[in-house]
Amino acid sequence: MWGQPVTLEGERVTIRPMEAEDVKDLYEAGRDPQIWTYMPRNIQSLKDMEMLVDEALKRKAQGSEFPFVIYDHKQEMLVGSTRFLDISEKDRHLEIGWTWLSPSVWRTSVNTQCKYLLMKHCFENLAAVRVQLKTDARNIRSQNAIDRIGGIREGVLRKVVMMPDGHMRDTVYYSILEEEWPKVKEKLERTMLDYRMSL
Repeated sequence: MWGQPVTLEGERVTIRPMEAEDVKDLYEAGRDPQIWTYMPRNIQSLKDMEMLVDEALKRKAQGSEFPFVIYDHKQEMLVGSTRFLDISEKDRHLEIGWTWLSPSVWRTSVNTQCKYLLMKHCFENLAAVRVQLKTDARNIRSQNAIDRIGGIREGVLRKVVMMPDGHMRDTVYYSILEEEWPKVKEKLERTMLDYRMSL
């Protein structure tokens, strides 16, 4: 079941498996340079996005990653992407990562609902015992977002990723464990309700 295609439906977003045909829509969603500041790859052209998607789909075929695209019902378009990676069905853990979103959905319910749908699938359908998240140590906005959803900060791996500009990235690791999921789930559902009530 861990390697099977899955589509996750929410009120605001649908998360579905990435396809080669998504390249142009993903490129349009990812044209703002702010998106790529702390990402391991800098997307500046359609060709760059083609390479990113091709690499993601190859890793999917190898069984090491599972890339998704994120469709926003409000704007009726793709607004980003996310993946399952570091997948170990034997040890029942995986990572939610490579997440990027168009600035048009920053500070909306989109990221919260995405994390809710993905983690709900991990813990309730896949019976995962651990879900990992990580981010660049310089990316305070991302760290705050992970803190808000209930991620537990575990530590920092220093100088672990070479970035496109030559910077050696320190990476901050977080996790949520199966016994922590009920409280995290409740918090996410409350946050999504707050978003709805504020509209």
